[in-house]
Amino acid sequence: MNYCGVCGGPVSLRIPAGDSLQRHVCDACGVIHYRNPRLVVGALPEWEDRILLCRRAIEPRHGKWTLPAGFMENGETVAQAAARETLEEACARVELGEMYTMISVPHIHQVHVIYRSRLLDLDFAPGAETLELRLFSEDEIPWGEIAFRTIAITLRHFFADRREGSFRFHGEDLIAPPPR
Repeated sequence: MNYCGVCGGPVSLRIPAGDSLQRHVCDACGVIHYRNPRLVVGALPEWEDRILLCRRAIEPRHGKWTLPAGFMENGETVAQAAARETLEEACARVELGEMYTMISVPHIHQVHVIYRSRLLDLDFAPGAETLELRLFSEDEIPWGEIAFRTIAITLRHFFADRREGSFRFHGEDLIAPPPR
């Protein structure tokens, strides 16, 4: 951040009075610009014993498989964001269940929240950000082609919970992968 969104003045990175972290502070008007993690919200749509996955038509991870998910917008609840993203990416209508996973990804300043959900019908189609859609049983999941670690973690929890016959909420922290 180089300029203040309030007055247009230059900003500098410093610790404001009464704070303990560096923030972008306007040198002209003194406004503190907080930059907080972004929420990525989505659904794990179920139909019988299969899960709906989307093959990405956009970067990052173009061509890889994921659950329908994306950034939460201002003015919506987390559940509304999950349903909207599912409709946008898969043109699918779902009944949301409980929040299923919440995975903090601090090295990219994100928190990923996925709800279990039930597809209301099989009337789905690729949205603008999706190349193709497919229902996968556990043994068909293309594990080597999953776009994001948070999605792979969520799917692994889902199939493990299903085998145990009991679903529970999973919260975890995802540390940065080692440098290549």
